[in-house]
Amino acid sequence: MNVWIAIAVTALGCYAVKLAGLLVPAGALERPLVRRLAALLPVALLAALTAQQTFADGHALVLDARAAGLGAAAVALVLRAPFLVVVAAAVVVTAGVRAVAG
Repeated sequence: MNVWIAIAVTALGCYAVKLAGLLVPAGALERPLVRRLAALLPVALLAALTAQQTFADGHALVLDARAAGLGAAAVALVLRAPFLVVVAAAVVVTAGVRAVAG
């Protein structure tokens, strides 16, 4: 029964956040600072998620094959490779490092 309570509370919380977003006056969204933050926030969140998934294992900081794959993807991005090539480079390098490291 506790699971259903958690689901209901989460659903109500999501609805409340959505409602709060709809109640923000349009004038507040037109401000330059708000527009700039709205443009930069998704990039910052994606970068934080990538860093957390690459360099964390529970509560420990790790440096393993995922870091090498991220490095390969970064190099491919600097070379302006297409998205599929970037993903393929990351996958191949990560798998290669894991195969060599055992």
